Amino acid sequence: MQYRDLTDNICVITGASSGIGEATARALVAEGAQVILVARSADKIEKLAAELGDKARAMPTDVGDADAVRALFERVNADYGAVDLMFNNAGVGYNDPFAESKPEEWKKQIDANLYGVLNCTHAAIPLMKGREAPMISTVSSVGGRYGVPGWSVYCATKFAVVGFHDTLRKELGGDGIRVSLIEPGAVYTNWGFNVTEDAMKERRDKVEALTAEDIANSLVYAFAQPGHVNAQEILVMPTKQVSP
Repeated sequence: MQYRDLTDNICVITGASSGIGEATARALVAEGAQVILVARSADKIEKLAAELGDKARAMPTDVGDADAVRALFERVNADYGAVDLMFNNAGVGYNDPFAESKPEEWKKQIDANLYGVLNCTHAAIPLMKGREAPMISTVSSVGGRYGVPGWSVYCATKFAVVGFHDTLRKELGGDGIRVSLIEPGAVYTNWGFNVTEDAMKERRDKVEALTAEDIANSLVYAFAQPGHVNAQEILVMPTKQVSP
């Protein structure tokens, strides 16, 4: 099967310090792409950039901070002059019945899961116009299709991301900019606040959860399609996960 050559494509990856973001950075560098690693954890992304070599740059940023994101993309524009892939992967989730949840937890989830996507996407679009096969890809969740008890605010942000991308795809398609969602089920990552590590592992073990590399492969598959092909939604579930 033939895929598009990704050599020197310029890829911005948020949430790049671990999990899906880290795995995606590794997968894209393996394809010859240039990756810009974005996360709040400067030490982690700087260590990853050093490991990945000349194809990787660390640019620590809080994507929920609009001013910080503007400064990030000013730097990207100055250093690279374009963006081929905007991969919105940063996210936060808190597990609580809504009646017991806290407003500060709502804000953290909305800032990372929704405003982070809006801020980065808005700043990236001008740098994508005229590129060969640009793509905005965002990690949503099966929780953006189905409500999951205990994850009400998280699911609300993911439902919003799904609606945003459906509309954005229609706005940008005429400019040749692809807009794609990846919606994973259970994944072995360090994600999930207010849930003990043992409890999360038990849930994932029961369904033989996906790995971060599985999601990275889905992103590379979608991005490496020809410019006229848009993998609009990729719902990726463990075979044994038969409910959200």
